[in-house]
Amino acid sequence: MSGTIRVGTRGSALALAQTGIVADALERAGVTVEIITVSTPGDRSSAPVAEIGIGVFTSALRDALADRTVDVAVHSYKDLPTAPDPRLSMAAVPLRADPRDAVVARDGLTLGELPPGSRVGTGSPRRAAQLDALGFGLEVVPIRGNVDTRIRKVTDGELDAVILARAGLDRLGRLDVITEVLEPIQMLPAPAQGALAVECRVDDMDTEHLLRSTVDDPATRAAVAAERALLAALEAGCTAPVGALADVVEDLETVDGVDRVVHRLSLRGVAAALVDGRVVDLIRASATGDLTAAEQLGRAVAAELLELGAGVLSGPAET
Repeated sequence: MSGTIRVGTRGSALALAQTGIVADALERAGVTVEIITVSTPGDRSSAPVAEIGIGVFTSALRDALADRTVDVAVHSYKDLPTAPDPRLSMAAVPLRADPRDAVVARDGLTLGELPPGSRVGTGSPRRAAQLDALGFGLEVVPIRGNVDTRIRKVTDGELDAVILARAGLDRLGRLDVITEVLEPIQMLPAPAQGALAVECRVDDMDTEHLLRSTVDDPATRAAVAAERALLAALEAGCTAPVGALADVVEDLETVDGVDRVVHRLSLRGVAAALVDGRVVDLIRASATGDLTAAEQLGRAVAAELLELGAGVLSGPAET
């Protein structure tokens, strides 16, 4: 493919690091890349995400792609609205980073070592609901800001701990600040956490083929499709108290009396049961299905969550 590929991204340190992963893959394939930063409403506002709406970190990037200011857009997948944009194609979903949540706490402590009443910062209702469910008696404090801003609230003594995505800390080279990585049995991550979404225009077949052949990871694409289908089926915005994680697992299948190993998709989900908008319980469900039926699996687990009493509110993207 001749010419330069213009890759659009937000201007934050994390967004630029994530975009660098895609740009490096394209350059290894012999493509010339120009990175173009696009300012989004989410970057320009300090208001809580719940007030400024769905897509605040992605709509401007998508518009720049549609109007041909850029050829490719790189997003944190979990920031995207669940409804597809008909102007654009999800050309690639790169290999996912570790999707788990991480604790950055004072004095090297874990959540269980923090005294009851300790102040723990997060901008995520999903994390807040699951923190409460752990029963440690911690006070959840809503926060916004980039990774460094959030970490500084701990080092300055304003908070005892913050919860962040491990993937973001990894991409920024800040794994050293983590005092605990939370296993999914303690806290299920946001749907698509740790994954990137790489979009191009729906009519740009050459760029789509290039991205699919150089950047896409089919297993990550399937896992994220299941998680996002669960979220969409619950009609929940990405800040609703919903967690999901899909893994590709090995299973044994018998065909004509012969055992063979096949790869399947295992999906776990958690959603809040709400009364008057208040979380009163967490509902969990899981299922396993074919890799080729990821979205069907997500809808099935969502249906089970609803049958068990989950009820979620619409909201904007988690930060």
